[in-house]
Amino acid sequence: MTVAPLPEAFIRRIKTQLGADAERYFNAMLQPPRRGLRLNPLKIPQAPLSDSISELGALILWEPDGRYLPLASTAGAHPLHEAGAYYLQEPSAMLPARVLNVKPGETVLDLCAAPGGKSTQLAIAMAGQGTLICNEIVPSRARILSRNLERMGVVNALAVTADPQRLAEVWPLLFDAILVDAPCSGEGMFRRHPEARLEWDAEAPARCALRQRRILERACAMLKPGGRLCYSTCTFSREENEDVVTALLAAHPELTPATFSIPVGDGCVIASHDGCLRLYPHDIEGEGHFTALLRKTGPGSGQLSSTASLLHPAQALNAPEKACVDAFSAFRDETIPGGAPVANAMLGETLLCAPPLPPLAGIRVLRAGLALGRRKGRVFGPDHALALAAPAFAFPLIPLTQTETLAYQRGETLPASANLRGYAVVTFAGLALGFVKAGDELLKNHYPKGLRRMLADSAQR
Repeated sequence: MTVAPLPEAFIRRIKTQLGADAERYFNAMLQPPRRGLRLNPLKIPQAPLSDSISELGALILWEPDGRYLPLASTAGAHPLHEAGAYYLQEPSAMLPARVLNVKPGETVLDLCAAPGGKSTQLAIAMAGQGTLICNEIVPSRARILSRNLERMGVVNALAVTADPQRLAEVWPLLFDAILVDAPCSGEGMFRRHPEARLEWDAEAPARCALRQRRILERACAMLKPGGRLCYSTCTFSREENEDVVTALLAAHPELTPATFSIPVGDGCVIASHDGCLRLYPHDIEGEGHFTALLRKTGPGSGQLSSTASLLHPAQALNAPEKACVDAFSAFRDETIPGGAPVANAMLGETLLCAPPLPPLAGIRVLRAGLALGRRKGRVFGPDHALALAAPAFAFPLIPLTQTETLAYQRGETLPASANLRGYAVVTFAGLALGFVKAGDELLKNHYPKGLRRMLADSAQR
């Protein structure tokens, strides 16, 4: 396949921008892109992942859970991927969430969150404590985000799709930490996605910078005094990177740059300058990225005087319906005798176990905490998300072989022992895959139909 050449206007700018290092950059662009995955400590297979993913490579130095993969890796098609054992993520993209350094118990916002790599990385750092809010303005991308939160077993996240302007109006001064991985001209992905070269033009950085500044203004309005703001892009243009940060600092003297650095091997580090750090593919084992870290020292002049607060989930959404709670209680007593999550809200017809939530008037919600399931007549039908959180609860577990796992993920019925009845969770390598319902010596498959199509489609590509 013929790869599109780098745009001439981009080449001229890079030569000016990098000077003597430009040739190293152009040589790096002739090399294959780097791939990686990030292990999920929320889900630990019975055996080391390297036993299943034989091509698992070296540690990604700035992300302790990150590992390199060869370009031809098929890790995305392995059953453990669907079980949430890891997230496929470009190595440089693992930096911003690490730099933000969120803690358990904080209130955190990922403002431009799809497809969910950085959101799930933040969730792992929070260890199920606190509230993580993940927003994506494009509904179709927001659905992918929601699905990845589910797959990775995240139980304390709210997934929404809204314009940042609306969020700033209802959530002033709410967050301890905010990540803005902003839409950009994508120059850092020219090696990984050569088709992006055809979509780029010389005016793209200026157009993107206007949008980035608007998004960051909204983020600043939602950040608490003392909070941290991480801004990142996957582009090289100064207009979209340092100039955007400089403009934000000029408009908001309550913001100050924060220093940080990352290890790059042989005892060397790359340090930020005025809170900003660039990653180039000729300097690190990854693609192009930019990250800036800022701290907020006060509310700021002209800042909204009101402050949003987190609410009990039943106040932010709807209180649980008694009939649904009763059905869940019967299901819990029969299926999870060792303990279960507490139902505390409803989203539509779905019963939830949700963390404290912000006001949600006028905001479209896709996911809130852990979806428990729905009432079907007098009985309760558990949600797939509840199965993927199963290690925290005492469901009956049925281990499957890899062959049986692939059959399950295709939606096939499996044989069962004669004395097995009711709902159970099937597992592979100790990780939950989803629900089955046993009866008549069969395991009726409850793997979501939409995911079966996704697996079938991916097998054909």
